[in-house]
Amino acid sequence: MKWKMSDKSLFALLLRSPWWISIAVFAGFALLARALLPPAYVWAGLFGGLPFLVIGVIAARRQWLAPKPAQLAQQLERLSAMAWRDFAKAVTEAYTRQGFVVTAFEGVGADLQLVKAGRTTLVSCKRWKAAKLGVEPLRELVASRQRQDASLCACLTLGQLSDTAQGFAKAEGVQVVDAEALATLMLK
Repeated sequence: MKWKMSDKSLFALLLRSPWWISIAVFAGFALLARALLPPAYVWAGLFGGLPFLVIGVIAARRQWLAPKPAQLAQQLERLSAMAWRDFAKAVTEAYTRQGFVVTAFEGVGADLQLVKAGRTTLVSCKRWKAAKLGVEPLRELVASRQRQDASLCACLTLGQLSDTAQGFAKAEGVQVVDAEALATLMLK
């Protein structure tokens, strides 16, 4: 069973924040431990702040390795200029680099089928250039997921989802890979 941290937890929030915030919290623990605890127990106070130091190091590594805004903008420009065949090939290569076995989906509602560790994900990406994506493509994707008994489904788009589509995606568990996430996926 894979453990998943809540997006609303303190550590998830710190992982999304600049790395130095977690390091500052650890430094606060260290200063308080030194000021309030007897010298023999200062190590215990430092131990209490250790998770914040670890989170700070993880966040720093992620932020250091993350693509720069100029790289993302250049990648988005490149993606929006691609023809479908080139885009499908690029998406296939990106998911293959992440360890998925990628095949073309032979049905309606999805374009690619990803398999990794026995879990199947259906991906809809043919409408990646649409400026505004409605709910109907997502309904087709969810119906395909149910027919295929797939674990997950994802929709890749450079545009925005309508309000109805956003609500539907959230309610049905459709992973929406937006422009920034798509550009990052392609750069990995």
